Amino acid sequence: MNKLSTDERAKVVAVLVEGNGLRAAARITGIARMTIEKLLRDLGAACRAYHDQAVRNLRTRRIECDEIWSFVYAKEKNAPQAMKDAGRAGDTWTWTAMDADSKLMVSWLVGGRDAGYAWVFMQDVASRLSNRVQLTTDGHKPYLEAVEGAFGSDVDFAQLVKIYGDAPEGQKRYSPAVCAGAKKSIVTGNPNRALISTSYVERQNLTMRMSMRRFTRLTNGFSKKIENHEHSVALHFLHYNFCRVHQTLRVTPAMEAGLTDHVWTIAEMVALLG
Repeated sequence: MNKLSTDERAKVVAVLVEGNGLRAAARITGIARMTIEKLLRDLGAACRAYHDQAVRNLRTRRIECDEIWSFVYAKEKNAPQAMKDAGRAGDTWTWTAMDADSKLMVSWLVGGRDAGYAWVFMQDVASRLSNRVQLTTDGHKPYLEAVEGAFGSDVDFAQLVKIYGDAPEGQKRYSPAVCAGAKKSIVTGNPNRALISTSYVERQNLTMRMSMRRFTRLTNGFSKKIENHEHSVALHFLHYNFCRVHQTLRVTPAMEAGLTDHVWTIAEMVALLG
């Protein structure tokens, strides 16, 4: 692999975080695809390590959680059973936890959508907080035991359970079901009913699909390897938290949360490689 300069690395990363895939990045930058893939792997691991170290002891009031669907290698029905059993193909979910005030992405986890992943995810969320919070999730049942296991009674926990109808006539293949309403269900503690919401974290789903080619529907840009999928997510969230100015806040989420005092440049992200 050719040794890239800091400027070349920054140029590649800038292309990747704006929603381009590896091949598009290679065409735009003139750098070999395999070189870009290695940079993604190395920097993705460095971004994850930095997040684990830096995003701690958060004094947040409200956390919203959600899960976003994607797939790796092939869709669930078409993926080889052996690869599905090994967690290397088929449906892949990204669990996300967002600070509703600072818009900071507090935690994420790539994997399945079962109780085991819910447990690991909520343990990580709880480990990053320094005070009692109001937590809102959707109606996914594994959250119930996972939140209790991670927080005990030291949380104000509610679920926003959405009620869905049929998809629009003639659009059943590509259109989601129509949301006919939502029910606020208090699980434990004393959450403020007016603040029971998952709107901010659900809006982040759109940001993810716009910023990562691997999440774009109805294309062949999906991840072929679960490792690259995870690295892409880590790269995206480090950039989102530290480099991308939120239009409403006028600062980055990391600045709003008190984790940094300035807007990071792409070069600062690249410097995490050492």
